Amino acid sequence: MKRIVFATGNEGKMKEIRMILADLQVSVLSMKEAGLQIDVEENGKSFAENADIKATAIQKLSPGDIVLADDSGLEIDALNGEPGIYSARYMGEDTSYRIKNANLIERLNGVPDEKRTARFVCAISAALPGGKILRSRGTIEGRIGYEERGANGFGYDPIFYLPEYGCSTAELDPETKNKLSHRGKALEAIKEELRPFLEEEKR
Repeated sequence: MKRIVFATGNEGKMKEIRMILADLQVSVLSMKEAGLQIDVEENGKSFAENADIKATAIQKLSPGDIVLADDSGLEIDALNGEPGIYSARYMGEDTSYRIKNANLIERLNGVPDEKRTARFVCAISAALPGGKILRSRGTIEGRIGYEERGANGFGYDPIFYLPEYGCSTAELDPETKNKLSHRGKALEAIKEELRPFLEEEKR
């Protein structure tokens, strides 16, 4: 039985991933759970390139598994798309998101609501045994709030405000967030790409 290994050690992310991929009825493991240790240099120039780099490097270590990797981040229009592909490394990888979020809010000081537009972007690559790569992308549009709100999300979720819902993505319940989020949309899309491959395996 094929396994899916997701290239992350982030437990918050793994929880979301398992919820969304549950109906594929296949084991979904983190790299740690799969016993894989590798530091992949993400030197691509886009979210999609970085996801490809990660997925293919890890799939070589675990050739019998399907390896999924995502690269995601926050693009703020008033900051010329920052932090973008550097979202995880913004202000240093070990800097807490509380500090990162406070810094972004401070940089937007005086910027009016209508110009605080931003989006979360997620690109997912699935490296299959045999070398084929499947890809998907998801986005969610919103605005940068004026303070952190909510405890359900992680990363930049507390400052990412959805005007039509009147709350931040960290205030959404997990089920709603998975339907709306950039990662949720990208995972749903890659799931449909993977179905035929998994069905073939069962035959």
